[in-house]
Amino acid sequence: MSRSDLPSRRGVLGWTLAAGAVIAAQGIAQGPAHAASGPRAHRNPLVERRADPHIHRHTDGHYYFTATAPEYDRIVLRRSRTLRGLAQADESVIWRRHSSGDMAAHIWAPELHRVDGAWYVYFAAAPADDVWKIRIWVLENTNADPFKGSWTEKGQIATAWDTFSLDATTFTHRGGRYLAWAQHEPGQDNNTGVFLSRMANPWTLTGPQIRLTTPEYGWECVGFKVNEGPYVIQRNGRVFLTYSASATDFNYWSKSPTPVFTSNDPNRHTRIQKLGWKADGTPDFGVPVPDAR
Repeated sequence: MSRSDLPSRRGVLGWTLAAGAVIAAQGIAQGPAHAASGPRAHRNPLVERRADPHIHRHTDGHYYFTATAPEYDRIVLRRSRTLRGLAQADESVIWRRHSSGDMAAHIWAPELHRVDGAWYVYFAAAPADDVWKIRIWVLENTNADPFKGSWTEKGQIATAWDTFSLDATTFTHRGGRYLAWAQHEPGQDNNTGVFLSRMANPWTLTGPQIRLTTPEYGWECVGFKVNEGPYVIQRNGRVFLTYSASATDFNYWSKSPTPVFTSNDPNRHTRIQKLGWKADGTPDFGVPVPDAR
C-alpha cells in the first residue's frame, strides 16, 4: 500500500478550516493570509513529484518549500524570493530516515515553521519493522538560516492515544500556540479525524485534546473515511482550518456541506494558485488552474 492509496480531499470548518472543507472561527488571532500574488497566473504543476507541499513565507523575504519525496526517505528544503522560483530552486536534504528502528519508513508530509527564534519541522514517520505505525515527530534547528546549523531530533509528539497520526501543523491564537493534526481515534469507525491541542512548547502538547472534525459527509468517505492535512488560514480576526478527506486520487478535494475545492487531476505534484475571499469573509478557492501544456 502506498501513500497514494490513502485518503485526501479538501474541506473547511468555521473555527476549523479543512482542505476540501472549511471551518471558520470568530475572534481569533489576527493576521493576513499570504495569498499567492503577481501579474501572471501561476504555471502548474509548480514542483513535480513533490506531494504534501508546505510553503512558508518568512520575514527574510523568501518562500521556503518542503514536501514529501516519492521515496519517503528524507526531508528536503528549497527557498526562493518568488513562488515561481521554487520550481527551479536548489533542493537540500536536511534530514534522512534512520536505517533501523523509529523514523525509518514513510517519511511523510513535512511542515517547516519558525517558532520562538528556532526552526521546526513536523513530519510523519514509522519504524522499519512496522511501517504503518505512523506517528508525528519533530526536528529543531536554532540557526537563523534553516539551510545551516544542525537539525536536532526532539522526539515524537505524545498524543492522547498511541495510534496512527500524521499531518501536524502549528499556529498561534491570543498568545497561545496550538497543534492541529490527523489521528485515528480508538472506538471510532473511521481512519482519521482532525484534532487540536494547546502546546507547552513546540514539541509537547499540554491538552486537552479536542476533536475538530471526523468524516461524516459522503465526499469525506470515498475510498477511506478520512479527515487529515489540517492547515490554518487567519484573516480579519477569523481563523479557518482547512483539511483533506477521502482517497488520494482524482477524488482529492478542496467542512461545509459541500467541498469548497475539487481536483481534476489525479497526479500528486505541487500546485499553487491565488486564493480569493468572498463577501462574507470566507475563503474563495476558485477552480483548479489547469496544468500548462
